[in-house]
Amino acid sequence: MSPLVWDSSLARYAEMYANQRRWDCELKHSNGPYGENIFWGSGNNWSAAQAATDWVWEGHWYNYWRNSCSEGQQCGHYTQIVWRKTRAIGCAKVVCFGGKGVFMTCNYDPPGNYIGERPY
Repeated sequence: MSPLVWDSSLARYAEMYANQRRWDCELKHSNGPYGENIFWGSGNNWSAAQAATDWVWEGHWYNYWRNSCSEGQQCGHYTQIVWRKTRAIGCAKVVCFGGKGVFMTCNYDPPGNYIGERPY
């Protein structure tokens, strides 16, 4: 897999969307044109590295040969990060109003997680 390259346009898109979520901190996807991972953590001390670690940890549940996740688990964040056709990433973080925690989002281009396709 090729390393992802930081893309300022994706980062601006992520920042625009994160600012919308700042009001409610809701784990809701933007449904935009890019692949997307979202994260919420209580408190204000969460880093992008911690969010990425959380997403990558899902790889523990992914079975390549079945191209599926263990029952009752999530793997879509992991598969988006390692999607072989994805080349660029841009992320943003906001502290939510009212002490509701931190919201982070990363966007990926081209997007991944197509049903029936393996990530790599």
